[in-house]
Amino acid sequence: MAGTSGSEPTTFTQSQDYIARRVSEALAGIPAGVVQRTVEILLKAPEIFVYGAGRSGIIGRAFAMRLVQVGLAAFVIGESTTPIVRAGDAVFILSGRGESQSSIQTANIVRREGAQLVVLTGRSSSKLAHAANLAIPLDFPEDKQQPELAPLGTLFESASLQFTDALISAIMGARGESEESMRRRHAIMV
Repeated sequence: MAGTSGSEPTTFTQSQDYIARRVSEALAGIPAGVVQRTVEILLKAPEIFVYGAGRSGIIGRAFAMRLVQVGLAAFVIGESTTPIVRAGDAVFILSGRGESQSSIQTANIVRREGAQLVVLTGRSSSKLAHAANLAIPLDFPEDKQQPELAPLGTLFESASLQFTDALISAIMGARGESEESMRRRHAIMV
């Protein structure tokens, strides 16, 4: 098969290296103060709501699961058992472009209800970022994109998963949680 023998890198290897490098660069660009402020907002909120459309929504679900496991009250917006957002709550929206109608509509409701809005986005100039109490930028300049190695929103989604997982570690430390205490809250699957 072409590209699989010798010292020539395969498309898989090129893609893996590219994604790892670009995600690391984007995460390194997030100011430490933004991370600390995010932790403060989430810990202060009586309830946390997470929203994302498409693959960002899948990452959001994974984040909400970890929030519950770390001992916080967290819900995924759009699920049938999700309660109403109230003043004082926190809503965490993941959106690569920050322009999807459903995300903007969710943000408008959140602001109207008086909840804190945290937005993780690949476009700090987006409508969604401007609506946020706190916007977390994951910068992937278009002129450096190689879509053949990371199509569509792959870079944002990969960085979002790493960011939210690292955020859970920061929350664990702030709450004095351990993997063992989290394991006790882990869902039992049959």
